[in-house]
Amino acid sequence: MGPSLVFLGAGNRGLAYARHAHALGARIVAVADPRPGRLAAFRQAFGVERTFADWRELLQAPLFGEAAVVALPDRLHAEAAVALMEKGYHLLLEKPIAPTWREVEGVAEAKRRTGRMVAVAHVLRYTPYARALRERLREGAVGQVVSVQHLEPVGHWHYAHSFVRGNWRKEAESSPFLLAKSVHDLDWILFLLPGEVARVASFGGLYHFRPENRPQGAASRCLECPKEVEGSCPFSAKRIYLEAYEKGERGWPLDVVAYPVTWENLMQALKEGPYGECVYLGKNDVADHQVVVLEYQDGRTASLHVEGLSRMRFRETRIFGTRGELLGDGRYLRLYRFGEGERVYDLETEAEGSLRSGHGGGDFGLVQAFLQALIRGDEGPLEPFSEAVQAHRLTFLAEEARRARKVVQVEIPLP
Repeated sequence: MGPSLVFLGAGNRGLAYARHAHALGARIVAVADPRPGRLAAFRQAFGVERTFADWRELLQAPLFGEAAVVALPDRLHAEAAVALMEKGYHLLLEKPIAPTWREVEGVAEAKRRTGRMVAVAHVLRYTPYARALRERLREGAVGQVVSVQHLEPVGHWHYAHSFVRGNWRKEAESSPFLLAKSVHDLDWILFLLPGEVARVASFGGLYHFRPENRPQGAASRCLECPKEVEGSCPFSAKRIYLEAYEKGERGWPLDVVAYPVTWENLMQALKEGPYGECVYLGKNDVADHQVVVLEYQDGRTASLHVEGLSRMRFRETRIFGTRGELLGDGRYLRLYRFGEGERVYDLETEAEGSLRSGHGGGDFGLVQAFLQALIRGDEGPLEPFSEAVQAHRLTFLAEEARRARKVVQVEIPLP
């Protein structure tokens, strides 16, 4: 019998991790979520006996299992993580660790104090693609890595869904765009280019999804918008959700808009809820594009582009070294060795890399590593928690640099 898990949050992320854990032999013994429909679905899918409407009620009960999966809203991560570790649970913690640096420090201190294991959901590290890329670099494919360029193409409709209409559209209610979407992209850069970062700069902001860019004649809701306006809008809720339903899709993002996913529930949600609103109403305030530049102590450099206005696909990374250049896009590795020509590696992996594909296998890889760590009783299978903390620190410093329009010096070592 596998490890016993409790779940805090039965939404999309919680359900995805639960499916993998269940398939790998773990027992799901309790779940907490304020939505009765979500609790009922969890109970039915995994035979869960203990359900709670509030995660704090679960904490007041006896210790149910060895570990907890925290898939709560961003603002609750730190409070829940600290309390769970003090209770005795190991953690699989959805990113971000917390929406402020002080809270991240609090979680790190609780980990040190309690000795609990914590797997942060930086899923890019757990993909087959990451393992293949790391192996090429260890073999010296490009010699010594000098510089990295990394692109996170969020996808125009994904950005509209999550960051204009969705849970992450208001920074005060969730977290900054860079933290919510791409803290694990900065973590990915540290994965490829480890070392001490000396300086951070960042630029970007909310450029397009603003009231002044609203098409003339557009209604406040897509279902009410004139056909000649709605039909040409790439962010139309009808196009993003209803057309997807007609094509047979029932998972993300539809299950975020309406649950259970039925035509009637979707229509009601688009008529009444935020997912049916025009993207130009000005109800969002997070950036829709951002650039981060890192300079290391030894002079190496890295850059990250996070683009809301993009075609959705797997992240793309260019690695420049003393012996060659390597381009990865989640499916292919294209290696050019100076004086030797190009070689292409087909990894035969899922190319999109979004929630719909389990982040290119990263969700499964994370859960598998976490269960292995629980069985072994050590963090050997997990990516280092300290590096996840470092990625968060760089994210907060990048936000400081962007807002203050300055280059930020990084304290060495990071606190």
